[in-house]
Amino acid sequence: MRRLVRRPDPKRILAFCAEEPVERVFLEDVARRGLGRFAAVEEDARYVAVCHIGANVVPSGAGAAAFASLTAEAEPRMIVGEEGAVSGLWDAVRDALPAPLDDRPGQPVYELTEPPAPGESGLRAATFDDLELLVPAAAAAYLEEVGIDAYERDPALFEWRTRVQVEQGRSWLWRRDGDILFKAEASAWTDRAVQLQQVWVDPELRGRGYAKRGLADLCRLLLERTPIVCLFVRPENTPALALYDSLGMRRTIAYRSLIFP
Repeated sequence: MRRLVRRPDPKRILAFCAEEPVERVFLEDVARRGLGRFAAVEEDARYVAVCHIGANVVPSGAGAAAFASLTAEAEPRMIVGEEGAVSGLWDAVRDALPAPLDDRPGQPVYELTEPPAPGESGLRAATFDDLELLVPAAAAAYLEEVGIDAYERDPALFEWRTRVQVEQGRSWLWRRDGDILFKAEASAWTDRAVQLQQVWVDPELRGRGYAKRGLADLCRLLLERTPIVCLFVRPENTPALALYDSLGMRRTIAYRSLIFP
């Protein structure tokens, strides 16, 4: 019999994440850092589903519908994760939440395990000296990816978040004077995988190969420290799909994202 566990054991959460290290990279990262709130579904003395409950609700595993009441209480800005788990949860909670601004099923997850050819870019870790340029670029990337101006909604929070990413060594860029030729962040990082987000080039500089060169060098750098680089992307983003395919990244599972007002 399945039962909802409102205060799951952190060690058992990590054991659950280890079963699917790419799909559950965010859950493992947050759990290891002791951040956020979790719930789980237990069956036969093991967790068969786990969910991060917060501004972003991230379900995984079988029986995610059990997290419906907790999700409704959280009033999330986003529900995101493996497509089957998100769909199961959404079917159970949709009457308790507002209609989403956007529903993005079928987002391919890409994985890379072999280093691509060097890009010979100027990629480096971002520093605090880059923040004046990096904050508006990150805001523009978020607006393009999510469709929400997070900076306008809360400038101080967005600046703090960007600073923390830099401080934790999770932000990289290739800049030339006042232009960002390429930037990216790690949204989750474990011993098994690193998940990238905000892969972005200044729109006026696109189509010149900077993204491929910068991402190639970033993947080479990260694969020295973790066995898998992964990310997920909107299926209609044809240039991004072509970029990831060109670097030898492999499409695996699919994610679904629901974005709320």
